[in-house]
Amino acid sequence: MPSRKIYIKKVSLNPDFKLPSYKSKGAAGMDLSAVIGTEVVLKPLERSLIPTGIAISLPKDLEAQIRPRSGLAIKHGITLLNTPGTIDSDYRGEIKVILVNLSNDNYTIKPNDRIAQVVFSQFINGEFDIVENLDETDRGDSGFGSTGK
Repeated sequence: MPSRKIYIKKVSLNPDFKLPSYKSKGAAGMDLSAVIGTEVVLKPLERSLIPTGIAISLPKDLEAQIRPRSGLAIKHGITLLNTPGTIDSDYRGEIKVILVNLSNDNYTIKPNDRIAQVVFSQFINGEFDIVENLDETDRGDSGFGSTGK
């Protein structure tokens, strides 16, 4: 797999701080941990902004996408709002994650719990060109379930 240098700054003073890491050889995302001093209890339908203890510097053609962890979603109903969250290449602040509890039960986030994952993605900047008509396709303007279930 090709890789690119991502510069990372620890913004946490917690001595137990864990850097993001891949948990398997084929993983696309690095796990991000909750860098919190005390437990946070998320009640049903409640959301909370959880710090990760890191800031990053990305090459200009990369973004960092913050995504939910599938295990938290299926086992506990914990996911992210604003998913995927985009970290732009010019942002230098701490990465924080908007966790939401979609279950009927309280969920406790403990210090250093893995709460999300970050995936790096290359992108291009688009440039709009205003036209009178768009090219025609078989689908046309049919959307929202028009191709089946």
